[in-house]
Amino acid sequence: MGVFFSYILLGLSLSAPIGPINAAQVDKGIKFGFLHAWVVGVGAMVADLIFMMLIYFGLVQFMDLPFVKTFLWSFGCFVLIYTGVEGILGSKQDPTDGGLVRESPMKSFRTGFFMALSNPLNILFWLGIYGSVLAKTADSFENYQLFIYSSGIFVGILIWDFVMASVASGFRKHLNTRYLQGISIVAGLFLIAFGFYFGYQALSLLL
Repeated sequence: MGVFFSYILLGLSLSAPIGPINAAQVDKGIKFGFLHAWVVGVGAMVADLIFMMLIYFGLVQFMDLPFVKTFLWSFGCFVLIYTGVEGILGSKQDPTDGGLVRESPMKSFRTGFFMALSNPLNILFWLGIYGSVLAKTADSFENYQLFIYSSGIFVGILIWDFVMASVASGFRKHLNTRYLQGISIVAGLFLIAFGFYFGYQALSLLL
């Protein structure tokens, strides 16, 4: 149980640093409530699961190819800037207006999934953290135990997603419209800034 709990803490530590996913969760939570904020995190978690499986089966090396990295930086740039601009434009509407709930949770899921899937920093983070932990743990435990312990990472991620979704939807309930719109704009600018950083990295690889 001690090892499993340590993996839960690892999942929390992987999710806690402020980044595009957390910014998107805040934006979706303010506009649409808890469910949309939570499924952004779930979408990102599914992408994380893909990375974990690639590392587990030793297939992650192709991610380091210059062509693949350039594509991921470029695609991530597009996803982040598009989402950020969409969030800023949507902030002009009253977040407490029931008409905003027309966006489906599946769109929020796709937002989180593609943000995480197209983020090379996310890949490197998983390769560096999970790869090293996996190498160390594999010396002491069987494969089925590695699978159980690795699932603890996703328990930690789910806990953090729940916390972030609760905080974001709490903003929606307890702050007035002006503050909610301001937070949504800041979250959008945060995403756009990450998008420009991704674009810069893609250009650096091309040049």
